[in-house]
Amino acid sequence: MPTHTVKQGEHLPKIAEQYKFADYRTIWNHPNNAALKEQRQNPNVLWPGDKVFIPPKEIKKIPSATAKKHRFQLITQKIMLRLAVRDLDSKPIADTPCVLEVDGSSYQLTTDGDGKIEQPIPKNAAGGKLTIGEIEVPIKIGHLDPVEELPGWRARLNNLGYRAGASDDLNDPQLRSAVEEFQCDYDLQVDGESGPQTQGKLKEVHGC
Repeated sequence: MPTHTVKQGEHLPKIAEQYKFADYRTIWNHPNNAALKEQRQNPNVLWPGDKVFIPPKEIKKIPSATAKKHRFQLITQKIMLRLAVRDLDSKPIADTPCVLEVDGSSYQLTTDGDGKIEQPIPKNAAGGKLTIGEIEVPIKIGHLDPVEELPGWRARLNNLGYRAGASDDLNDPQLRSAVEEFQCDYDLQVDGESGPQTQGKLKEVHGC
């Protein structure tokens, strides 16, 4: 049976769409993907190089009388893009109009009381931008790596406004400074190292 190798920008609903599965859980819950599911936990946050087993499709047979009309309903899942918008002081930008653009489609939205927005998007959406006031924020869908990987926790720091930069060097001064600032803000041991405790708090604060 085929195995799909995850590429940057891919998440499980997008992979399921590629292989013509209406419900990504058919793939995610397959026993052959149990180890991947335990390791990653979130089907929307995969790591390039992960291997996803693609199960064979099952043909469903439903008895029905001839010479009669029958109606069948295909149940599909929506993929939701959820964003939390905060100011430089990490306070929610609440009840504020904004424009979300995804792959050429535009949505007029308003943040809720917690500064959050939510919008159904196509499963194969790649990216876009959020415009709120005079600020434009680029969005890459499916590009958030697992928090255990350096690009994953660095991206979360950047998303939270800690200016971690783009270096893959663990000793990069800007990256270590961002980790220390985050640790200080959340009463963690300030050592500049993104260990399990810091990663866990990052995941909690970031939301995924």
